[in-house]
Amino acid sequence: MVNIHEPGPLEGRLEQWPVLAVSGALEVRLAETEIEVEAAQRLRYRVFYEEMSAVPSPDMRDARRDFDRFDDVCDHLLVVDRSLTDEDGQPTVVGTYRLMRDVDASRAGGFYTSSEYDISQMLTGTAPDTRLLELGRSCVLKAYRTRPATMQLLWRGVMAYVARFSIDVMFGCASFSGTDPKALALPLSYLHHFHMVPPDIHVRAIPSLYVGMNLMPKEAIDPKEALRALPPLLKGYVRAGAWIGDGAVIDRQFGTTDVFIYFPVSKIDARYRSRFGLPA
Repeated sequence: MVNIHEPGPLEGRLEQWPVLAVSGALEVRLAETEIEVEAAQRLRYRVFYEEMSAVPSPDMRDARRDFDRFDDVCDHLLVVDRSLTDEDGQPTVVGTYRLMRDVDASRAGGFYTSSEYDISQMLTGTAPDTRLLELGRSCVLKAYRTRPATMQLLWRGVMAYVARFSIDVMFGCASFSGTDPKALALPLSYLHHFHMVPPDIHVRAIPSLYVGMNLMPKEAIDPKEALRALPPLLKGYVRAGAWIGDGAVIDRQFGTTDVFIYFPVSKIDARYRSRFGLPA
């Protein structure tokens, strides 16, 4: 069993925040400097553009970093390996998540997700005091993906952030590798039939990008087989209680098929609340 514990006062830092959890040489914390943000961007470039099939802009290719206009207003969650150092002499970033609260989105002119999904009714239909958190740009260095501690630390970090800022709803996009919906008929249809957002949420892919997910009848779906076909991150979302928006989107730049995730904190499965440190 992975031994993950909260960092104590004698582990090299004076404050509990931004270090959120520790497992052996790995720790999860928030980026505090421009150098740390750039390390996250280099990891994203390595995973999305070198390992996967995303197409970088010329500026990204020159810098060997994945970046956009949202990075400056977001918080960047990092899993770092303190036993290794990068070219800047800093602990190596092996996992990252980009976190954008509603107050950050107002500074950026909106949420990144709105480039693929119409979330206007979701935003206007929530109570005025509802606190939103957009999750995005999640990736883990290949050598660390088979280590349960890495993803667990990322999620403990997300949950600590959720508790710190009293977040009510998390949302964002999760991706399948590939751009052929027919090849993803089983998992897309499973999400459509078994995990669709309630009608009052009404999040739908932008009409010009909309790809139907109802590719198989419900009675033809083996839920266990469909779950096995989900990418690990997406599988974790739905097992923990997330819902899926109406329609998929093909992202040609990243070579992915995206789906919308809607995740009320109050609906998180009790097992996951306990595992990642949220109160019952």
